[in-house]
Amino acid sequence: MTAEAAPGPLGIAYSPCPNDTFVFHAWSHGLLPGAPAVDVDFADIDITNGRAERGEGDLLKVSYAVLPWVLDEYALLPCGGALGRGCGPLVLTREPATAADLAGRTVAVPGERSTAYLLFRLWAAAHVPGGVGEVRVLPFHEIMPAVRDGAVDAGLVIHEARFTYQRFGLHQLADMGEFWEASTGHPIPLGAIIAKRSLGPERLAAVTDAIRASVRRAWSDPEASRDYVLAHAQEMDPEVARAHIDLYVNEFTADLGEAGYAAIHELLTRAADEGLVPRLPAEALAVPGPVGA
Repeated sequence: MTAEAAPGPLGIAYSPCPNDTFVFHAWSHGLLPGAPAVDVDFADIDITNGRAERGEGDLLKVSYAVLPWVLDEYALLPCGGALGRGCGPLVLTREPATAADLAGRTVAVPGERSTAYLLFRLWAAAHVPGGVGEVRVLPFHEIMPAVRDGAVDAGLVIHEARFTYQRFGLHQLADMGEFWEASTGHPIPLGAIIAKRSLGPERLAAVTDAIRASVRRAWSDPEASRDYVLAHAQEMDPEVARAHIDLYVNEFTADLGEAGYAAIHELLTRAADEGLVPRLPAEALAVPGPVGA
């Protein structure tokens, strides 16, 4: 029997945001004996969502909102992502405003296949009479300047913007997380880790083990990743980076568990009811083989 060549490094793409660099520091730096080798590419989540839809990449950090379009080719992994409480996207305006003030207005969003956008659409359906006007997609770091400068009437922001929007003189109109938690009782599904189903059950299990080990390593020695986190945090203040990590890296990062899967299913079901995404059977969220057992 001819010996098979060892598989090459897995290509993984995640954002330069502190929660991702914190979670994947140990794995990406070869600090986990026996873990699969990886080649890392940094990309904002709107980019990785597009890659997932085109089937590009072995492992990707994507929005939960994109799952209905990609789960034929990718499996949702039960760890490594961002899901929690008190961490929802915010709607910001230049002047104090109410939800009714958004009727017919232009709103900047970080992607129409983003979880933030799904939450916003669900919120707007319940709170904005007649709905908003134009929805303009911008890179998330351009949204607050656009609101400040009057290029758009409101902006939907994610990531560290919830800690920094006051620096732009902006006002919080609504918190999508508060809306979601109050109306469902579930934590907020934001970013997911997906992997090619073609890797097979054994490699998917090895990837899952590596992610969980990387999370545990990060928690046990948080200073080890400090330089890596700050090097990619786009000049973010170290205190903001730490607050970002503390908010987005939590027990659901290590294991989605029943509460996490219930939240994801609720989000995608409500979005399908509004015609925002294709309807997805619950079993599509399961990981093939022993990982999802």
